[in-house]
Amino acid sequence: MKQPSLAASRLGSLDILRGLDLFFLLFLQPVLVSVLQAVDQPWARAIMYHFDHERWVGFRLWDLVMPLFLFMVGTSMPFSFAKYRNPGVPKGNVYKKILRRFLLLFLFGMIVQGNLLAFDPSKLMIYNNTLQAIAVGYVIAALVILNCRVPVQILICVLLMAIYWVPMAVNGDYSPEGNFAFTVDREVIGRFRGDLEYTWIWSSLTFGATVLLGALAGQVIRSSRGTRSAAVLSLAGVGLIGAGLLASVAGMPIIKKLWTSSMTLYSAGWCFLLLGVFHYIVDCRGWSRGLGWLRIYGMNPITAYVLGEVVDFRSIVRSVSYGLEPLLGDFYPAWLTFGNFLILFLILRCMYRREVFLKI
Repeated sequence: MKQPSLAASRLGSLDILRGLDLFFLLFLQPVLVSVLQAVDQPWARAIMYHFDHERWVGFRLWDLVMPLFLFMVGTSMPFSFAKYRNPGVPKGNVYKKILRRFLLLFLFGMIVQGNLLAFDPSKLMIYNNTLQAIAVGYVIAALVILNCRVPVQILICVLLMAIYWVPMAVNGDYSPEGNFAFTVDREVIGRFRGDLEYTWIWSSLTFGATVLLGALAGQVIRSSRGTRSAAVLSLAGVGLIGAGLLASVAGMPIIKKLWTSSMTLYSAGWCFLLLGVFHYIVDCRGWSRGLGWLRIYGMNPITAYVLGEVVDFRSIVRSVSYGLEPLLGDFYPAWLTFGNFLILFLILRCMYRREVFLKI
């Protein structure tokens, strides 16, 4: 497989880990769940449990996909912003870039889940998508990274989680429609907020903390590449997992749909561990054999996500394989899902081989 010429200047572990996250989202989970639904056996349902979101309090494997996405956005920022942190370098251009990226991510989020393409104002959702959470977290983290030293960055990260925590704890109600974050969304966005259980406005504080934690991880790698940085990432991961569990015991339950401070710490801990492992394997040891194909997803993440969520290729698969329906029976929907995401993969592979990468 042809390797893009720009790959050498990138952090290999980040591209591969990002690719793994998107592969889970845009191939493995939908295809696997489709197959297991057709099987409909107790063991199949047990596996599917881990490929779905926790109903409310708690954390499953599938709950890590979105935090890891935000975290890795932060991890790349110390590298992309490095030249703007030098004394005397004007920051005007980078602030324009930050604003442009924020607006584009917010727009793409409205296309994916905000019903923007319905052209019906009554169906429009303003703030209810992963890309928009990334947009807000990116702005917060970018402003902090560009203007503050690492100790202050850590302090601001802690403050973001503490500010989020205080009114939530004072309110004391963590039910879906009784928590403080839900009240803020209801008052600010109203009917334009989308899913009634997820919260966005107040949770923007912890979105920012997640991206900022990713940026801190990136600075660990940038300042000391090698086994030492991998060890620091792993130790930080263990500490953050413990901190998240302690915070949950102290009264802030781990709830992904509210993006609570405890969930922020707990999920970031797993993100640190994953990045530490991949950094050691790919960057330190150079053991990327069999993993390089994940860059097909990882180097075109926005394209992969938007196409995977917006465009349904099942009609193409159905039009050339409808004769298989009586043969496959209950497994025919799984075949359509497999074909849908295979076509997406082939599109991304074609873009990768031609070094076509969507930059925003």
